[in-house]
Amino acid sequence: MKLIANIMKIIDNFNEWFGNIVIWLSTLMVLVVCYDVTTRYLFNKSSIAVQELEWHLFGFLFLLGAAYTLKHDRHVRVDVIYDRLTERKKAFIDIIGTILFLIPFSMLVIYTSKNFVINSFLIKEGSPNPGGLPYRFILKSAIPAGFFLVLLQGISMLIRNFLILIGKKEYLEGSQK
Repeated sequence: MKLIANIMKIIDNFNEWFGNIVIWLSTLMVLVVCYDVTTRYLFNKSSIAVQELEWHLFGFLFLLGAAYTLKHDRHVRVDVIYDRLTERKKAFIDIIGTILFLIPFSMLVIYTSKNFVINSFLIKEGSPNPGGLPYRFILKSAIPAGFFLVLLQGISMLIRNFLILIGKKEYLEGSQK
């Protein structure tokens, strides 16, 4: 039990570290958007590269921040019934959802995006727009990377909920939620 609890803690710490990087990326995105709005409306100048940088940063935030959001249980869900359940019943539902949906879907996206990303790297895909950003393949690589982080967090959730379900919550002490 201690081994799987340690695996869970390693995954949680890794996604926490990655989440903190994403938090700083959000600050960068705010600055880029402020710059774009200021130059567009005050100086009547616009840059395709800056606009593309905005949606590239948003893509990174969304894809690489999903596991951090999942780790902190801040994802969107309807909690009308779930909130009224006991901790063990919640753990059971989360285990079923993780096994049936989260893990298979993450693996499907990783697998199906593989060729998409490889082809983008091989041709060194960039923006088709004049003045756009040259390294679109880096953004595309965030798709499998982000879903790999979600897959890892799903494994951590599975371990956490399994320990709750079998009544071994003492192994959760010191782990981050």
